[in-house]
Amino acid sequence: MKFHTIFFAAALLMLAGSGCAVAQTATPAEKFDPELAKSVGADEYGMKKYVLVILKTGPNKMPAGPERDTMFKGHFANIQRLAAEGKLALAGPFDGTENWRGLFIFATPDIEEAKQFVATDPVIVNGEMVAEYHHFYGSAALMLVNQTHGKLAQKSF
Repeated sequence: MKFHTIFFAAALLMLAGSGCAVAQTATPAEKFDPELAKSVGADEYGMKKYVLVILKTGPNKMPAGPERDTMFKGHFANIQRLAAEGKLALAGPFDGTENWRGLFIFATPDIEEAKQFVATDPVIVNGEMVAEYHHFYGSAALMLVNQTHGKLAQKSF
Protein backbone atom coordinates (compact mmCIF):
# COMPACT_ATOMS: atom_id res chain seq x y z
CA MET A 1 0.00 0.00 0.00
CA LYS A 2 1.53 3.31 -1.04
CA PHE A 3 1.13 6.90 0.13
CA HIS A 4 -1.52 7.69 -2.50
CA THR A 5 -3.69 4.87 -1.16
CA ILE A 6 -3.33 6.20 2.39
CA PHE A 7 -4.09 9.71 1.16
CA PHE A 8 -7.24 8.51 -0.61
CA ALA A 9 -8.38 6.55 2.45
CA ALA A 10 -7.71 9.56 4.68
CA ALA A 11 -9.69 11.79 2.34
CA LEU A 12 -12.63 9.38 2.52
CA LEU A 13 -12.39 9.33 6.31
CA MET A 14 -12.39 13.11 6.39
CA LEU A 15 -15.47 13.27 4.20
CA ALA A 16 -17.30 10.59 6.14
CA GLY A 17 -16.32 12.06 9.50
CA SER A 18 -17.31 15.59 8.61
CA GLY A 19 -20.75 14.65 7.31
CA CYS A 20 -19.98 16.09 3.87
CA ALA A 21 -22.43 15.47 1.09
CA VAL A 22 -22.20 16.26 -2.58
CA ALA A 23 -24.92 18.92 -2.39
CA GLN A 24 -24.92 21.10 0.70
CA THR A 25 -27.43 23.84 1.36
CA ALA A 26 -25.93 25.46 4.48
CA THR A 27 -22.61 27.29 4.51
CA PRO A 28 -19.90 26.12 6.93
CA ALA A 29 -20.51 29.16 9.15
CA GLU A 30 -24.23 28.33 9.41
CA LYS A 31 -23.48 24.77 10.58
CA PHE A 32 -20.53 25.67 12.82
CA ASP A 33 -20.76 24.30 16.37
CA PRO A 34 -18.14 26.16 18.43
CA GLU A 35 -18.48 23.87 21.46
CA LEU A 36 -18.01 20.74 19.39
CA ALA A 37 -15.09 22.29 17.49
CA LYS A 38 -13.37 23.20 20.76
CA SER A 39 -14.02 19.76 22.28
CA VAL A 40 -12.20 17.99 19.42
CA GLY A 41 -9.42 20.56 19.03
CA ALA A 42 -10.49 21.77 15.58
CA ASP A 43 -8.83 24.71 13.90
CA GLU A 44 -10.85 27.23 11.87
CA TYR A 45 -11.05 24.74 8.98
CA GLY A 46 -12.37 21.95 11.19
CA MET A 47 -9.00 20.22 10.91
CA LYS A 48 -6.41 18.99 13.39
CA LYS A 49 -2.76 17.96 13.37
CA TYR A 50 -2.12 14.29 14.11
CA VAL A 51 0.65 11.73 13.86
CA LEU A 52 -0.05 8.85 11.47
CA VAL A 53 1.78 5.66 12.36
CA ILE A 54 2.17 2.87 9.85
CA LEU A 55 2.79 -0.51 11.48
CA LYS A 56 4.88 -2.88 9.40
CA THR A 57 6.07 -6.44 9.90
CA GLY A 58 8.98 -6.46 12.30
CA PRO A 59 12.06 -8.68 12.59
CA ASN A 60 10.68 -11.04 15.26
CA LYS A 61 7.63 -12.95 14.09
CA MET A 62 6.30 -14.79 17.10
CA PRO A 63 5.04 -18.31 16.31
CA ALA A 64 1.37 -19.16 16.78
CA GLY A 65 0.49 -20.19 20.30
CA PRO A 66 -0.42 -18.87 23.73
CA GLU A 67 2.47 -16.37 23.88
CA ARG A 68 1.43 -14.79 20.56
CA ASP A 69 -2.23 -14.75 21.66
CA THR A 70 -1.23 -12.95 24.87
CA MET A 71 0.85 -10.44 22.90
CA PHE A 72 -2.10 -9.57 20.65
CA LYS A 73 -4.52 -9.37 23.60
CA GLY A 74 -2.10 -6.83 25.06
CA HIS A 75 -1.98 -5.02 21.70
CA PHE A 76 -5.78 -4.66 21.62
CA ALA A 77 -5.89 -3.65 25.31
CA ASN A 78 -3.26 -1.00 24.62
CA ILE A 79 -5.29 0.34 21.68
CA GLN A 80 -8.42 0.51 23.87
CA ARG A 81 -6.54 2.27 26.68
CA LEU A 82 -5.00 4.89 24.38
CA ALA A 83 -8.38 5.51 22.73
CA ALA A 84 -10.12 5.87 26.12
CA GLU A 85 -7.45 8.38 27.18
CA GLY A 86 -8.15 10.46 24.04
CA LYS A 87 -4.64 9.88 22.68
CA LEU A 88 -5.60 7.53 19.83
CA ALA A 89 -8.10 8.84 17.29
CA LEU A 90 -8.15 5.83 14.97
CA ALA A 91 -6.56 2.40 14.60
CA GLY A 92 -7.03 -0.53 12.31
CA PRO A 93 -5.38 -3.34 10.38
CA PHE A 94 -4.23 -3.49 6.78
CA ASP A 95 -4.22 -6.62 4.65
CA GLY A 96 -0.51 -7.29 5.15
CA THR A 97 0.43 -6.48 1.54
CA GLU A 98 4.03 -5.27 1.33
CA ASN A 99 4.32 -6.04 5.07
CA TRP A 100 1.93 -3.22 6.01
CA ARG A 101 0.07 -4.46 9.09
CA GLY A 102 -1.92 -1.54 10.48
CA LEU A 103 -2.20 2.10 11.37
CA PHE A 104 -2.61 4.40 14.32
CA ILE A 105 -3.64 8.03 14.12
CA PHE A 106 -2.63 9.80 17.32
CA ALA A 107 -4.22 13.03 18.56
CA THR A 108 -0.91 14.81 18.83
CA PRO A 109 1.16 16.80 16.33
CA ASP A 110 4.36 15.62 18.08
CA ILE A 111 6.10 12.54 16.65
CA GLU A 112 8.18 12.08 19.83
CA GLU A 113 5.00 11.91 21.91
CA ALA A 114 3.49 9.40 19.46
CA LYS A 115 6.64 7.29 19.78
CA GLN A 116 6.07 7.16 23.56
CA PHE A 117 2.51 5.92 22.99
CA VAL A 118 3.64 3.27 20.50
CA ALA A 119 6.43 2.11 22.80
CA THR A 120 3.77 0.77 25.18
CA ASP A 121 2.41 -1.70 22.62
CA PRO A 122 3.39 -5.37 23.03
CA VAL A 123 3.69 -5.95 19.26
CA ILE A 124 6.34 -3.21 19.15
CA VAL A 125 8.06 -4.32 22.37
CA ASN A 126 8.34 -7.89 21.01
CA GLY A 127 9.48 -6.83 17.52
CA GLU A 128 6.43 -8.36 15.81
CA MET A 129 5.88 -4.95 14.22
CA VAL A 130 7.86 -1.79 13.66
CA ALA A 131 6.45 1.72 13.38
CA GLU A 132 6.89 4.44 10.77
CA TYR A 133 5.80 7.98 11.74
CA HIS A 134 4.30 10.78 9.62
CA HIS A 135 2.70 14.15 10.31
CA PHE A 136 -0.93 14.12 9.22
CA TYR A 137 -3.45 16.96 8.92
CA GLY A 138 -7.03 15.73 8.81
CA SER A 139 -10.56 16.33 9.97
CA ALA A 140 -10.89 16.95 13.69
CA ALA A 141 -14.01 14.78 13.41
CA LEU A 142 -11.68 11.78 13.71
CA MET A 143 -11.75 12.53 17.43
CA LEU A 144 -15.39 11.41 17.42
CA VAL A 145 -14.68 7.96 15.97
CA ASN A 146 -14.04 6.18 19.27
CA GLN A 147 -17.23 7.31 21.00
CA THR A 148 -19.24 6.51 17.90
CA HIS A 149 -17.57 3.14 17.43
CA GLY A 150 -18.59 2.16 20.93
CA LYS A 151 -22.22 2.55 19.89
CA LEU A 152 -21.74 0.24 16.89
CA ALA A 153 -19.71 -2.68 18.23
CA GLN A 154 -21.46 -5.75 19.61
CA LYS A 155 -18.16 -7.47 20.46
CA SER A 156 -14.64 -6.39 21.35
CA PHE A 157 -11.26 -7.93 20.65
